[in-house]
Amino acid sequence: NAGKPGRTMEEVLGAQRASIAPIDEMKTVWETNVFGTLAVTQAFLPLLRKAEKARIVTVSSALGSLILNANPANPYRSAFDAVYGASKTALNGVFLSLAIDLANTHIKVHLVSPGFTATALNNFQGTDTVEEGSIEPIRVALSEDLPTGSFTGPVHYAGSDNIVPW
Repeated sequence: NAGKPGRTMEEVLGAQRASIAPIDEMKTVWETNVFGTLAVTQAFLPLLRKAEKARIVTVSSALGSLILNANPANPYRSAFDAVYGASKTALNGVFLSLAIDLANTHIKVHLVSPGFTATALNNFQGTDTVEEGSIEPIRVALSEDLPTGSFTGPVHYAGSDNIVPW
């Protein structure tokens, strides 16, 4: 994830509203979260094609869900911004496209939201530990029956079926 350490989450969110977001900061975040993630994935595809049970597990965020953020009752709606939040929406679209592209292969593509994990990205203001945030990506990577193109999150965040709405 791209982020500027040392700023509070409130400072970051205040500066990333669509009406005032610095375009250079937006480009940096999107370069990391969208283009960089796809570039690394493309570089690994030749190896993944050789693996028997290949998995691509991309860390996204429920903050990138258009369905959740279109709902005025969503308590986190005000955190959806043009920089980070929208970069995760774009990431979701690109990797759903990749799942469709690879649907007839043995490579499964999944997106996961780790939950609101306390990291440098949010100035350690998240509610979940790094250990808690790692549970969903590991669960998905090891899953044998999860369909390709899934978007999941931790139960306490996504619901009992772990599905995060697009």
